[in-house]
Amino acid sequence: MANALITGITGQDGSYLAELLINNGYNVVGVARDLKKAVDKLTPSLLNRVNLYQWNMQDQPPIMEVLQKYKIEEVYNFAAYSSGAGMYDDPIAIGDINGLGLTRIFEAIRAVNKDIKVCQASSSEMFGATTETPQSEETKVYPRSPYGAAKLYAHNMVKIYRQRYGIFACSAILYNHESSRRGLGFVTKKISNEAVRIKLGLSNQLCLGNLDSYRDWGFAGDYVKAMWLMLQNPIADDYIVATGEVHSVRDFCECAFSYLDLDYRDYVYVESDLYRPAESIQLVGDSGKIRKMLGWKPTVNFFDLVKMMVDEEMRNIKNMMN
Repeated sequence: MANALITGITGQDGSYLAELLINNGYNVVGVARDLKKAVDKLTPSLLNRVNLYQWNMQDQPPIMEVLQKYKIEEVYNFAAYSSGAGMYDDPIAIGDINGLGLTRIFEAIRAVNKDIKVCQASSSEMFGATTETPQSEETKVYPRSPYGAAKLYAHNMVKIYRQRYGIFACSAILYNHESSRRGLGFVTKKISNEAVRIKLGLSNQLCLGNLDSYRDWGFAGDYVKAMWLMLQNPIADDYIVATGEVHSVRDFCECAFSYLDLDYRDYVYVESDLYRPAESIQLVGDSGKIRKMLGWKPTVNFFDLVKMMVDEEMRNIKNMMN
């Protein structure tokens, strides 16, 4: 039975990955800065099924302790400041957690057991103002935010520790991936949540920014499986994880509201304070490499993803009302 460590286990990706690993017979350890808050935030399906260990990612010694205590064989690093509304908040902390946090993990692995495998959750935000679309693993990177810059630092550390120290390290360059477990700081969650509230008579409008902003959206459950597959492959490498399709915020609104027999144009308003200019180059990923090398492909299409999120919001909000 393998032992895996997940940082950021209370988040969307951490929870889906923990479920996947447990179903595959793993012992799962999750680290959190505050154990009490972690228990409260943990997805109900994981209660009493994972070991939680307290660790602040700015503190080096405890990570060595958890690697030794649980004889960790695989590490999945999701711990990071948000890529939603918080990409520009507190650049110093973003650089420390999203960037240096992974380096601390690598240094702990060098001290404890160099055979431990690592998968880093990298981001399409590293490409930023790229001039190439779709983006591949070879596309030049031009991050436009502290979040993207910190993710790029960590991505480069993956390459350095793999090449210089022989650590089995992979970078999953993840494009936007969603689910009902997203926080309200993400536009997809905001839309699905508010559409349901409007349908139930709990709200009457939704204010958004640029409706013509385009993204490559996939399902989080598919994306964490890609990360697991990376660590099962004999060769460590970096992979784009994406659907290769783009849809606009307007498309998301239209799909979510029409699924509830509503016309989004009657309820959605553009608010100037939330408006961001459209990118000159669309961030859309070429996932040909991971499809060919690891046999991965997304199983949930855009429209089913939207419906899945709306259905879950409906269940959650109705439960809160009862």
